Amino acid sequence: MSLGQHLIELRKRLFISAIAIVVGGVLGWWLTDVLVWEAIQAPVHNVAEAQGTETAIVFPTISSAFDLRLQIAFTIGLVISSPVWLYQIFAFLVPGLNKKERRFTLAFFATAIPLFFAGCAAGWFVLPNIVKLMTSFVPGDALSLLTAKEYIDFVLKLVVAIGVAFVVPVFIVLLNFAGVISAASIIKSWRIAILVIVLFTAIATPSADVVSMFMLAIPMIVLYFAAWFIAHLHDRRVARRNLLEFGEPV
Repeated sequence: MSLGQHLIELRKRLFISAIAIVVGGVLGWWLTDVLVWEAIQAPVHNVAEAQGTETAIVFPTISSAFDLRLQIAFTIGLVISSPVWLYQIFAFLVPGLNKKERRFTLAFFATAIPLFFAGCAAGWFVLPNIVKLMTSFVPGDALSLLTAKEYIDFVLKLVVAIGVAFVVPVFIVLLNFAGVISAASIIKSWRIAILVIVLFTAIATPSADVVSMFMLAIPMIVLYFAAWFIAHLHDRRVARRNLLEFGEPV
């Protein structure tokens, strides 16, 4: 396709993704009252009860509750609609694959969705530990008031960021199948990849919470090397095929 056709294709994919997120956001608006808000508050209440301290989430402005409900609904919509927008990303990249390799698209898609949800679940899993650590520094006779915007921002960004990070290895494999990067270049950059992963998890979690940082970093590192291994097998297969067809490995 020409550059103009690529841009039209990109616009179509973005429009479909946006519609899916909006529809998911409408459902998220309803789920916020039914289930999500109580779940978000639970770590704070549980830690306060366990430590015997007074802790509360406060809304300092008249519009903050409405703004945060919109933010939560949008994030829920982003998570719920992830099968749609992840598929749109794959569909945009698939033309770079040949007919034989396009059969693997379903495998990519089937892997990306569980990994995204697993990443979101991992972020949610470490959240209580982070809340417990951060509130443990409050003196016993003090009242801890958590600003709703800062707390909700932290929770939502943690969950979504970890979810997206878990999907990155799938895109690495897809780019390898499309011939953009090789397995050799992936493994050559392993030190940089580990450094980036550790820095990412350090930013996503409080600097004092080393346990949560490594709980997130270790599976991401494992996924990176799994992506390299799959790319390595693919490159070997391509090299053998080229050797049989053209008498040369490349």
